[in-house]
Amino acid sequence: MALVELLGYVPLLLVTVLALPVALVPVSPRARLLVSRLSLPIFGRYVAESSPTRREQRERMRAAFVGESHRVFASQTLFIAGVAGVAGSVYGVYAGAAILRSLAVDVEQIRAVLPTPLEFLAAIVHVPDLSLWQLFGLLLTASATVGTALALGTYWARWTFLDQRARTRGIEIDATLPRTVAFVYALSRSGVPFQAVLRTLSRNQDVYGEAARDLSVAVRDMDAFGTDILTALQETAARTPSENLEEFTENLASVLSSGQNVSAFLRDQYERFQEEAQAQQRQYLDLLSTFAEVYVTVLVAGPLFFITVLVVVGLVIQNTLTLVRIVSYVAIPLATFGFVVYVDSMTESLSLPKRSDDGDDRPWSTPDRGDERDASGTEPAARAGDPAGMTDGGTVYDGRRAPDGHAENRARLAVYDRVGSLRETLSHPVETVLQAPAYSLVLTGPVGLLLVWLSIDGAARNAIGRITGGSAETTAAVGELAAIVDGPIVLATILALAGVAAAHEVQKKRIRAIEADMPDFLSRMASINEAGVTVVGSLSRLSDAELGRLGDEIARVWRDIRWGASVGDALTRLERRTNAPTVSRAVTLIRNAMAASGDISPVLHIAADEAQETRRLRRERRQEMLTYLVVIYVSFFVFLGIIVALTVSFIPAIEAAGQSTGGAIGDVGGVDAGVLGGLQSVNTAAYELLFFHTAAIQGVCSGIVAGQLGEGSVADGLKHATVLLVAAYVVFALL
Repeated sequence: MALVELLGYVPLLLVTVLALPVALVPVSPRARLLVSRLSLPIFGRYVAESSPTRREQRERMRAAFVGESHRVFASQTLFIAGVAGVAGSVYGVYAGAAILRSLAVDVEQIRAVLPTPLEFLAAIVHVPDLSLWQLFGLLLTASATVGTALALGTYWARWTFLDQRARTRGIEIDATLPRTVAFVYALSRSGVPFQAVLRTLSRNQDVYGEAARDLSVAVRDMDAFGTDILTALQETAARTPSENLEEFTENLASVLSSGQNVSAFLRDQYERFQEEAQAQQRQYLDLLSTFAEVYVTVLVAGPLFFITVLVVVGLVIQNTLTLVRIVSYVAIPLATFGFVVYVDSMTESLSLPKRSDDGDDRPWSTPDRGDERDASGTEPAARAGDPAGMTDGGTVYDGRRAPDGHAENRARLAVYDRVGSLRETLSHPVETVLQAPAYSLVLTGPVGLLLVWLSIDGAARNAIGRITGGSAETTAAVGELAAIVDGPIVLATILALAGVAAAHEVQKKRIRAIEADMPDFLSRMASINEAGVTVVGSLSRLSDAELGRLGDEIARVWRDIRWGASVGDALTRLERRTNAPTVSRAVTLIRNAMAASGDISPVLHIAADEAQETRRLRRERRQEMLTYLVVIYVSFFVFLGIIVALTVSFIPAIEAAGQSTGGAIGDVGGVDAGVLGGLQSVNTAAYELLFFHTAAIQGVCSGIVAGQLGEGSVADGLKHATVLLVAAYVVFALL
């Protein structure tokens, strides 16, 4: 009989295995390739037909910047929807069977667990005996309903996701467009041909974000397909989801076609977008203020009110611990996660892009080779990496046909390349942790696990044995084990959060200090360059200037130049050391302006203004959101205070009242309670444990939201989460 029951789950297992590659499509390139190979032969010809719907879908894909053709994406969508429908049909059968089995309870048993006034519900929720055809009809209905809903929902979600993605890209483009226009304007002022300006922007899209990414498609069309610049810009205007970029590219195409002064047009656009950036900042600050009020009302006051009501009902009418646990352990974390994701998608423009490690650092004048000029601006006669480069011994060395004598050295270098990054990480642990704060878990993680391990004493082992042994008191054993290890687990969590938060804050403080001095450095360098001093001479004079943390980095730049590095290479090393967005944009401008002219003072002035504006907007946001940061802190402490009041005063009072009346049903202090059913026996320890967990979870959630709203990222909320979690732990430890 057991074997027959197990065989009944074979279809469920098979459909799950077959649907797994489809479920992995969003995260696995191999799964996406497999689904494409299966879907194209089936649906490829159908989706290739031209229709208004197909044209609309192509426009949505272009706006969302999907890296696949319409034929591939549409075929994948139909195939995924079909698989979801088949899987949903099978799941629907098992879900219907599970519901029928759960409801197939004797009427008397249902009536026994219901209060007397609610006994009529027993006949409603009871499922009578069904014939074979009735059972088949119910399961068929469940299968068809779930399968159809899942197939249509999957198809709708795939195309709707493109609209959401396009909307998010539009927000990001609007946010990065002022910096992009500033870059284009600055390089055009330095004498760089306009098409070369766009190519340079395309190679630095990881610095300038989505606006540069959209314009890079126009560069690709010009270079790969021979499209003229006017047509490429007009197609960009038709494709982009940003109205601001659409207007900018259309106006730019008109200026280029009419032969007007491009620099004058870009200057007007630059000033216009600077003004719009301030209005956009105000708009986003108002949006963040609304989000803060919604969070406090819905996710702090709401759960608190609901938990309080459930506790009162549970103490007076019927046990509601399960519902309170669902609210605390499931509803609050999931709701907070959804809120964080939504706020992140709505305020994506407030974050600044950073250059990735594999970014293209080449200036516009050397599209095929790196910037290998020395400090005087001349290029070396030979490059060691060229196939015909001269080695120190004077023989021609062809890297593709290395002499046998170099085989051992090449093998050694290959091994060094494989272990070099690990060796670098281990040799500079502090720098590694500051660059990637998550590495602090390597130290704090084992310490936290040790704390948990040391907390497992005889009572904990006894509870674990009762849980694993299938004891009838499993629920009580789980509660006992949680009461023993939850304190060490919270301490371990505090330790882990504190380590990551400390590393993140130290690195952020260093970057902020460098970025604070960047406008002053650029202004001074522009003034020195205006006086006729070369770029090298300007860096020499500024290497001893009082520029705070940035001054030390400029001194290192000058030292690199003195030791033979080119100015471009020295500035690139500065960018990689600081890892600051403002420095990345300034270095990109300076390097590319140097390739066009020695007079880069106009470019430096523009870069200084842009850096100063970015710093001012960040400071304004921090000051504006400080009020709501305080509101979140106060709301959490109110939450904690009420939880403590329930634990210390209310629950013991109810317990004492129940003991004084002997727990009589229907009599609360001499007053007939009717349907209330009288006081229930109070499990004080279970409530205290649950309230401690609720306070800890709410502390972490509130801290993360406070950091995201106040400073712009979840990582910034780790320090707030640590503080609130410590407060919750200390308060309950003192009870």
